Amino acid sequence: MPSATNGIRVRMRARPIDEPHRVSSPLELLFDLTFVVAVAAVTNQLAHSITDGHGLAGLVPFFQVFFAVWWAWMNFTWFASSYDTDDVAYRLLTMVQMAGVLVLAAGVPAAADHSDYRAVTLGYFIMRIGLVSQWLRAAIEDPAGRRTALRYATGITIVQAGWVLRLILSATGTLPSSAQLPFFIGLDVLELMVPRWAERATATNWHPHHIAERYGLFTIILLGESILPVSSGVAGALETAEINSRLVVIAVSGLVLLFALWWLYFLVPAGAGLGNRRDRSYRWGYGHYGIFAALAALGAGLEATVEQTGHDLNASPLAICYAVAIPAAVFLMSLWLVHAPIVAEPVVKPAAVLGGTGIILAVPLAAPQIGVATVVAAIAAVNVLITAITIATSRKR
Repeated sequence: MPSATNGIRVRMRARPIDEPHRVSSPLELLFDLTFVVAVAAVTNQLAHSITDGHGLAGLVPFFQVFFAVWWAWMNFTWFASSYDTDDVAYRLLTMVQMAGVLVLAAGVPAAADHSDYRAVTLGYFIMRIGLVSQWLRAAIEDPAGRRTALRYATGITIVQAGWVLRLILSATGTLPSSAQLPFFIGLDVLELMVPRWAERATATNWHPHHIAERYGLFTIILLGESILPVSSGVAGALETAEINSRLVVIAVSGLVLLFALWWLYFLVPAGAGLGNRRDRSYRWGYGHYGIFAALAALGAGLEATVEQTGHDLNASPLAICYAVAIPAAVFLMSLWLVHAPIVAEPVVKPAAVLGGTGIILAVPLAAPQIGVATVVAAIAAVNVLITAITIATSRKR
């Protein structure tokens, strides 16, 4: 495995796809920590929208900014799986990308509250400087993958120019507000097309078990972001001596819910499945946007449930409950849809997913009668039941 101990500069070559004991490097783990800040900023803004009674309006900026966060993480992760040299140049260019993430995170409030994407675009631009430089270095030092690397560098640069153009047109009033969302979606589609186009030249040597581990680590980060509002709410209640039974139920139920989702996610042997079906990696990798966005939104929903135990909110109990139920249901559906193509037999059964999501989406309707805390407990119980059924059927097989 390449490391700084091999020298200040290591020639960038594609790493073997069957490299034994391939794990995340300390630099990759540090890179992930910068995304903790970005995800927290996105989640907090959505939580504020929910508690203010504008949850639906807050979804558009949430999905837009979270796409930028997710895609930046994706770009680095797949590149690192193929070309991580861990030398000085590689580390410095990765740190440039980290700086871009932090700038992006700083611009989240302005983007969510005022549709001001200047800081977000600047952060994205900084990240792209580091990433394009990495691809150009790979093109120079790895002749076998030169065409692919140049395609990546070209495609990323062109789409980034589109993001800058969108910002300029919006700032000058040339791009009407009604056209901003379609423009954004169009650029998103182009972003997703760049890897497909680039890999047609020569496929990169990403490592299946390394990629599976990286996605698992990002999942854990998002679960941690969901735990934070619950623990903060309890801590605040303890400080003011205002703790009540509803808060206790929400805190325990929220924690149990997150445990169940973690358990379900890691029941699927993604590494082996990706290794056997590399051609389906796009569906698996892109499909994780649903899983990741659902977990981030779930954190916002849980924060709203904690807030309503001690404050009168503009949001109705029904809206607050659906802020938890919908992300939980989307997670279950996305988990099954993402892993089904890469495994011979899905670990999470479709019947359990469909039945569970149906119950989860129906329970909030009783919120006015039974209360928010009871609804959250019921959602957690459903996910625990799905987890138990999945474990039992897996052991039988």
